[in-house]
Amino acid sequence: MYIAIAGNIGSGKTTLTEILAGRYSAKAYYEVTDNPYIGDFYENMNRWSFQLQISFLGSRLQQTMDMLNEGADTVFQDRTIYEDAHIFADNLHKMGLMSSRDFETYMKVFRISTDLIPKPDLLIYLKASVPTLIAQIRKRGREYEQNIDTEYLERLNTMYDNWIDNIYEGEVLVIDKNTEDFADEAVLARICERLDAIKAQKR
Repeated sequence: MYIAIAGNIGSGKTTLTEILAGRYSAKAYYEVTDNPYIGDFYENMNRWSFQLQISFLGSRLQQTMDMLNEGADTVFQDRTIYEDAHIFADNLHKMGLMSSRDFETYMKVFRISTDLIPKPDLLIYLKASVPTLIAQIRKRGREYEQNIDTEYLERLNTMYDNWIDNIYEGEVLVIDKNTEDFADEAVLARICERLDAIKAQKR
């Protein structure tokens, strides 16, 4: 059973991944943040946006293939290859930080990459308003996130909603983080009920 957890910055992906991996005695795979282009990108975003995103795409593809080739019964993945393309690369393109030519080349590589891997059995989308995201970002206290632009989070939220509603073609379970907390056992029970049904179908 391959379960992916998607959502904006601060939506709670890592927390839910940890909880579910523990409950199902499963392997958890977390977002790879090391990127040899990250420093160059922040110095000159227009120049390095394509290289940054291609590097992230390659890392995500490698992680996903390694994860699935290990043959574990159940795996949980924090963030997906689809978000790299439809949220972050697309956002850079829309902001004018990645040229249309580079973006089209990126998407061509992305489409080839996704043909090599199966879709998740379920995508859990953690939907959250910007005030909820900001509150959770402040709570976890990562210094480099404390001055994150609210307009940037809002733009990503819009792109996430469009991706879920109009682009992504797999099975989706939406968790509204504005009203549903992982500390609430009823929320986790609803998630686990869906996972248990998928696991039963795959036997």
